Amino acid sequence: MRRRRAAAIGASTVGGLSYVAARVTLRDAGRRDRIVRTARIWRLTVRRAAHFALTKARGAAATAERRRELDEHFKIKTAEDVARELGNMKGVIMKAGQMMSYILDGLPAEAQAALATLQADVPPMSPSAAAQVVREELGRDPSEIFLEWNELPAAAASIGQVHRAVTRDGRVVAVKVQYPGIDMAIGSDLANAELLYAMLSSFTLKSLDTKALVEELRARMFDELDYRLEASCQAEFADRYRDHPFVRVPDVLSEYSTRRVLTSDWVDGLSFQDFMAHSTDAQRQHVAEVIFRFVQGSIYRNGVFNGDPHPGNYRFHDDGTVTFLDFGLVKRWAEGEFEALMPLIDPLLDREADVMVDRMVKVGFLPADHGLEPMHVWEYVSAPYKPYLEPEFTFTRDFTGTTMMSLLDVTGPFADVIAKLMMPTSFVILDRVVWGMCALLGQLGARNRWRDLFEEYRFDMPPKTDLGRAERAWRDSLDQKSVGR
Repeated sequence: MRRRRAAAIGASTVGGLSYVAARVTLRDAGRRDRIVRTARIWRLTVRRAAHFALTKARGAAATAERRRELDEHFKIKTAEDVARELGNMKGVIMKAGQMMSYILDGLPAEAQAALATLQADVPPMSPSAAAQVVREELGRDPSEIFLEWNELPAAAASIGQVHRAVTRDGRVVAVKVQYPGIDMAIGSDLANAELLYAMLSSFTLKSLDTKALVEELRARMFDELDYRLEASCQAEFADRYRDHPFVRVPDVLSEYSTRRVLTSDWVDGLSFQDFMAHSTDAQRQHVAEVIFRFVQGSIYRNGVFNGDPHPGNYRFHDDGTVTFLDFGLVKRWAEGEFEALMPLIDPLLDREADVMVDRMVKVGFLPADHGLEPMHVWEYVSAPYKPYLEPEFTFTRDFTGTTMMSLLDVTGPFADVIAKLMMPTSFVILDRVVWGMCALLGQLGARNRWRDLFEEYRFDMPPKTDLGRAERAWRDSLDQKSVGR
């Protein structure tokens, strides 16, 4: 009896020690990963700061042309360095890198090419690791759940990767599987705000204020970890745009979706890069209007919009329709937010600076004692709205990049406005949506009478394009169905 009890105690001790050892191993691995991630970011930041100082020193006595050459060389080397260090880092670092890469469209072509690697696929997890996540979430091996399961991912991104599969009833689906341990990596990154400030600063000149971008990331990334929230948002968008003439959103299969697994209909179609390589100008103008209408309709009609306008989240089809993917970062207007913003739009577009500034004070966007010239404020605030202030406007990469840089430059001509502005953090994601859209339209070289299109959504004005008329007919049909119920 004593021998059996001793054996039991020994087994229990061994089991306990094994458990503790496993926990220590995981803890140590997590600690090592955090140390490595932090070291890489600081190493990158130090290199960029040193190069920046050297560039300024060399340009001090140089000609204007030579200074431009040095500045362009600095931007290219920075982009290459960032892509090299961050290209295989998942989680917040990857998401932040992607955000900056598609917003900073004013960079040289070589820098854009380097940063584009941050939008491409990152190293995937092993087939066994992906299968383990599915097993933990859905209760069985992928091969038992699905008629077909492709072990190799079709795409990999910041917090998960996508596998192609076929359900038992023959439905082709995309199964997004979250990277194991990504929640720990994200928690570590989000807790280290200084690390994120340093990382984003390494993309840009030191005068740029990236704090708002970091705070948005910190507020939203944890939501993206729960695929159930994304599934709910995607299902809502799919319902809102069902049978739409030019917008597609894949349906979610809720029976195969959990906190770390999201299953939806598989979508074929061209990626943004492939579309740009093979499309005509007419096709690019068409999809530019589609993207613009999707964004404006979501903001002004639906009150809920996708906050991640990443180029990888689109698929383009031969019939002119566009599929919109990834609804992990969705913003809804909270009570009073839309009502606070809308009164500012009208005087802004009508160039009524005094009225606009008065309303900004009333809604708390500026202090009453701001001491700023209204026209100076208008020039700053209206910069992103230039496409609506001209009869016809062509988006370019330079417009997006230059305007974005001027809005963030805390040492530039609008430093006094930036210092006084008190924009609620909830509007940061709206800025991200708008600038993501502008960046895409800049790459497409989109030209149109954007004020006319905008007023369809802001004031419900009659449509003036074929796409607008098609969408109006679709909305009318929905109204008729609603009345008939």
